[in-house]
Amino acid sequence: MDSNTFWLAMGLVLVVEGFMPFVSPATWRRTFMQILQLHDGQLRFFGLCSVLIGLAMVWWLS
Repeated sequence: MDSNTFWLAMGLVLVVEGFMPFVSPATWRRTFMQILQLHDGQLRFFGLCSVLIGLAMVWWLS
């Protein structure tokens, strides 16, 4: 993987992360408030799922 691929991936992350606050800030704020209500174990579970899905996608696409 060269540095261009890395920076392209980082740019796509920023696009995906910024889409909801740009399109619907009120919905994003409500969703974020609900996320803040989750317990640490629940957040870790969703974080682990995200990491595993991301790794599976990288493995599958490479």
